Amino acid sequence: MGSKSVFKWSKQITPAQVVKLIRAEKDVHKALVIFDSATAEYANGFKHDENTFGLMVSRLVSANQFRPAEDLLDRMKQEKCNIKEDIFLSICRGFGRVHKPLDVMRVFDRMKEFGCEPTQKSYITVFAILVEENRLKIAFRFYRYMREMGITPSVTSLNVLIKALCKNSGAIDAALKIFREMPKRGCTPDSYTYGTLINGMCRLGKIDEAKELFKEMEEKDCSPTVVTYTSLIHGLCQSKKVDEAMGLFGEMRSKGIEPNVFTYSSLMDGLCKDGHSSQAMELLEMMVSKRYTPNMITYSTLINGVCKEGKLQEAVEILDRMKIQGLKPDAGLYGKIITGFCDICKFQEAANFLDEMVLGGISPNRLTWSIHVRIHNIVVQGLCRSDPNRAFLLYLSMRTRGISIDAVTYNSLATCFCKKGDLQKAARIIEEMVLDGCVPDEGTWSAVVAGFWNRQKVRQATVLLWVDLMST
Repeated sequence: MGSKSVFKWSKQITPAQVVKLIRAEKDVHKALVIFDSATAEYANGFKHDENTFGLMVSRLVSANQFRPAEDLLDRMKQEKCNIKEDIFLSICRGFGRVHKPLDVMRVFDRMKEFGCEPTQKSYITVFAILVEENRLKIAFRFYRYMREMGITPSVTSLNVLIKALCKNSGAIDAALKIFREMPKRGCTPDSYTYGTLINGMCRLGKIDEAKELFKEMEEKDCSPTVVTYTSLIHGLCQSKKVDEAMGLFGEMRSKGIEPNVFTYSSLMDGLCKDGHSSQAMELLEMMVSKRYTPNMITYSTLINGVCKEGKLQEAVEILDRMKIQGLKPDAGLYGKIITGFCDICKFQEAANFLDEMVLGGISPNRLTWSIHVRIHNIVVQGLCRSDPNRAFLLYLSMRTRGISIDAVTYNSLATCFCKKGDLQKAARIIEEMVLDGCVPDEGTWSAVVAGFWNRQKVRQATVLLWVDLMST
């Protein structure tokens, strides 16, 4: 298709016009068509500049179109356009976002061939991406290289270094050493430095050290951010210091610092594990009233908590809220609710949720296999007492779906059908049980024998009645 048919440009195209049009176009491919059609009008003498190139590169990177973005770099070089480091960094950040740290390094190395000398900003950006991606070996090598290239340590670069060291339990002392030496290097630790260390300490369970740092931070007039508060709240909850965590939550709100989803989730988890699920539910209401959307973790935490306290009605309500929000409960959550109903002998309800789960297409995978097996077996065993026919149907559906049936389930089914006098089903179950390599226990054998014996007696009684009738 000719570019003329795509777009009618005015006689004098300006870069500002092109920037405006590319910004307005939602579809990245159409934006590229606009970009190309501007230069097709070469008679007007239009040439792309660093602004139009830069914008187009960042649009392509946002759409994960890395190849075309790098092709544009080559075009900039051909057209002798000034390439600034920000264009390279936008590509680096894009690769970081899709977890490709080696491509980040490759693009960083290409800066030189374009005559673009990386500044401190470039080095720190790449270093931070490597740490974020947990490529710590490469990150430390890169940090040494950065120092060799004459980049002096700054608060930002030392913060990233501390973050890298905090990721490794053996290196936390090294992180603290750097932190303590920062003032000597003319760098004052900021709230990010403290936050990183506090987070590292909490993750390693060093909650007292984290609290000390938090106190020191406030003395130094470093305002804790929502992230710092959340790290500490999470750490306190993990160390079963839920009251302290709630105190900190109150303090943070009184300072006007808005809790985020993680803050709420950590507290709910702590409260639920401490047997205070009703307080956790209040937090859910507060969270929703602040327009925060609970996520899978929030809901799992709450369902775990209320099921542990036997509040199944609440568990079902939370499950409904989840579904209304468009989140799909997983096998673990259904498992909690089904087990909860089995614990209070409400096997019909348990079976209803089991059906809902199966109909919802939640089938076993490697990780959830044991959950599926466990809940199917306990529901069948429970139904044997209250609804043998439903138990049998569920048993059949387990067989067709290849979910393992344990010996207790076989024995419960066989015994239950013998007692009902349905010997055909009992015989079938025993046969399938033996084929499956399970040996019926003594109780099952005696039930079977009793069942057949009763039938024998019934037959004799019928014959006697028949003889009786015939002789009259």
